[in-house]
Amino acid sequence: MILQLEKGLAKEKLQQLVSKLSDNGFSTSEVQTQFNHYLVAIGKKEVDIRSIGQLEGVRDIHRVDDAYKLVSRKWRVHDTSIAFDNGVTIGRNSLSIVAGPCSIEGEAQTLKTIEHLNANGLRMMRGGVFKPRTSPYAFRGVGLNGLKEVSALCRANGTLLVTEVMQVSQVAEMHDYVDIFQVGTRNSQNFNLLDELGKAGKPVMIKRGFSGTIEELLNSAEYVFSAGNEKIILCERGIRTFETAYRNTLDLNAVPILKEKSHLPVFVDPSHGLGIRQFVGQMALAAVMAGADGVILEVHNCPERAMSDGQQTLDFTEAARLYGQLKATWELRNSFNGQF
Repeated sequence: MILQLEKGLAKEKLQQLVSKLSDNGFSTSEVQTQFNHYLVAIGKKEVDIRSIGQLEGVRDIHRVDDAYKLVSRKWRVHDTSIAFDNGVTIGRNSLSIVAGPCSIEGEAQTLKTIEHLNANGLRMMRGGVFKPRTSPYAFRGVGLNGLKEVSALCRANGTLLVTEVMQVSQVAEMHDYVDIFQVGTRNSQNFNLLDELGKAGKPVMIKRGFSGTIEELLNSAEYVFSAGNEKIILCERGIRTFETAYRNTLDLNAVPILKEKSHLPVFVDPSHGLGIRQFVGQMALAAVMAGADGVILEVHNCPERAMSDGQQTLDFTEAARLYGQLKATWELRNSFNGQF
């Protein structure tokens, strides 16, 4: 069960609720987010939830039988949206496009990317400063000093920055320079990191593990929510299968399933999901028609010279053409009023 509590509930009233639930065979976890106060109650015994819902301090009560409680749509039927100070809103009947290089390479490249985004009406840039690379000899990012420089450029131009965090110790030092923390596929079940991001309060985009199930992704999001942060984005980025014709198998089946199971926004990363530049646009359009709230794309002024993942990165001309196609596809999807 999930109990939504009245704001400002006194500690003695909270303890009375915990005791009442304990008497009925439930263990409880208190969750205080930036928006609400909850009790998550776990137990095998059937109970008339009306008897709990009528107790003082309970604003609402919901029965949720999923392993993941707080991110489940079974108690929050309306889609979650995330609003930013620059006017951008993720989710709730809007299409979000995040674009930028796999790796931040320096000031000149960043300025070119921001100029490109502004020219196309986009206000969110992706770019890694700490890069988890398969080979220890590959370029691994410009680090914290580079992040500070990129952040200053983005904020001067009204652009939100999405960048990957790799370990617990980086959360605090990156906090003031990041608008959306990205959790990469290799860290999707780094539960210590997810806990820390739950305390950070900044929006978090969690990419699906390359061998992860949908339920595992939802449970990863539950870690962030239960630690105090409701600003979460789920991202499908492809899973590892037996197929070798492309980098990953982009599981677009996951999009409508995630939308059915959770109230959180769902993004798709076709760049990593496919790994082949010439087909990224097609899969991005398919993601929108599948129901995605947004796409995150790798874009570079000169992909052939990119320091990482150039083979799956669009150039500015290709990307600009795709942005228009994405918006047109979004309008087409809306014309169906959700009926396919």
